[in-house]
Amino acid sequence: MTERKVLVVDDEVNITQIMEFSIGAEGYQVVTASNGEEAITKARKEQPNLIILDIMMPKVDGYEVCRVLKRDPLTKRIPVILLTAKGREIDKRLGYEVGASDYVVKPFSPSQLIDKVNSYLYSKK
Repeated sequence: MTERKVLVVDDEVNITQIMEFSIGAEGYQVVTASNGEEAITKARKEQPNLIILDIMMPKVDGYEVCRVLKRDPLTKRIPVILLTAKGREIDKRLGYEVGASDYVVKPFSPSQLIDKVNSYLYSKK
């Protein structure tokens, strides 16, 4: 059985640690990045099975990261869950327009996020 890999991208260390612990406890390998540039590099190098991506980050925001990844043949098929404090409908619509598969608003329930992660990766376990 191949281990599933999740890339978690957030500039808030506490959020990254919560997700890393919760997702890791489900048996997934977790790779982290703390800004948009690092996210693009790690997505291309690590080829994760799923990306959880914050929107408001330094250097390159999550919308642009998602847009870049969805245009890249190496990463375009990787599902992206946007995890953000931006909860307005216009923000969500933009998230889906740039290629996000799902959208979760902070504050979030770790168990709810795990349910979403499992739903994207379950059939590939």
